[in-house]
Amino acid sequence: MEEAGKRRWIPVLRDLAVTLLLLGAAIGCSSVLAQFFDDNNPFAAALFILAVALVSRYTKGYFYGVLASAIGVFCVNYMFTYPFWEFNMSISGYPLTFAVMLFVSIIISTLTTRIKRQEQLRFEVEKEKMRADLLRSVSHDLRTPLTSILGASSVLLEDEMPEESERQELIREIHKDAQWLIRVTENILSVTKISGGGVVLKKEEEVVEEIVGSAIVKFRKGADALPVHVSKPEQILLVPMEPTLISQVLINLFENAASHGETATRIDVKISCEQGRCIFAVEDDGAGIPPQVLPHIFDGNLSGTPGKNPDGRRSMGIGLSVCRSIIKAHGGDISAYNVPGGGAGIRFWLPCEGNV
Repeated sequence: MEEAGKRRWIPVLRDLAVTLLLLGAAIGCSSVLAQFFDDNNPFAAALFILAVALVSRYTKGYFYGVLASAIGVFCVNYMFTYPFWEFNMSISGYPLTFAVMLFVSIIISTLTTRIKRQEQLRFEVEKEKMRADLLRSVSHDLRTPLTSILGASSVLLEDEMPEESERQELIREIHKDAQWLIRVTENILSVTKISGGGVVLKKEEEVVEEIVGSAIVKFRKGADALPVHVSKPEQILLVPMEPTLISQVLINLFENAASHGETATRIDVKISCEQGRCIFAVEDDGAGIPPQVLPHIFDGNLSGTPGKNPDGRRSMGIGLSVCRSIIKAHGGDISAYNVPGGGAGIRFWLPCEGNV
């Protein structure tokens, strides 16, 4: 109980510290500028309005913005308006000036807080949509392999002396479906990790080549693995990320290429870095993505797309929906396209300000 009370005070102390720090910065800057003006400081009001806007942006609720507005008006009148170090509202024009300043500051605080709440609401709606899409896809993706495993195991139990070739085929099917269930479970865990309330990704700088290599090794354990070729810059790329989640994204993209590429014979991974972004492109040489599917490929509801999912197991939607959620949580973006000359491509980028 005591520990919970301490945690409850942490956001309050943080917001108070932010407010005092920004107001202190406004006072400091105004004091420096005051050295160049013998009369009133013409920049003080603007600096304090800027401080109020920043306080509203980086704190929660209306209280701190309104508090900063009142303190700002007092400081401008008392410290930076003639007569200095006196609170004087009797000089002609001053009451209206300071009333307008307080009014503008409060409006800025109110609008900024409202925008933040709208952004939070939009985030919550997107999170709920992601969960609904995931549950809809999982209901299909889990049922089919479980049915297959149950059927194959029943045959093995009922037939005491099956043919060796038939026995091996049934075991392979059970193994294949079990692997698919593991991958679906990993997707579910990934979504749970990034959609939990208050969860913040613990990003650390990782070597891109190592993350890609680890994903390729895991992908090659599958029965449907295709050859993967990687092209990358010569220099070592360090990118802030949650390595397990980004590795899961790459594995999902590899499996989508192998499962839906139809005539695909290889997968190409192209890594580049430009304008503070590390760009990953996963391409195959297969039949490409149908034009009617391309705009909705990340919606998470493509299970059972005609002609693309004959065994009922390998849904494209769940994997790519999870990929988009993970990349968005990292501050990046993801898109799909058809490769000129044939094949499908998925491109995503992650922020990497330290690389040129």
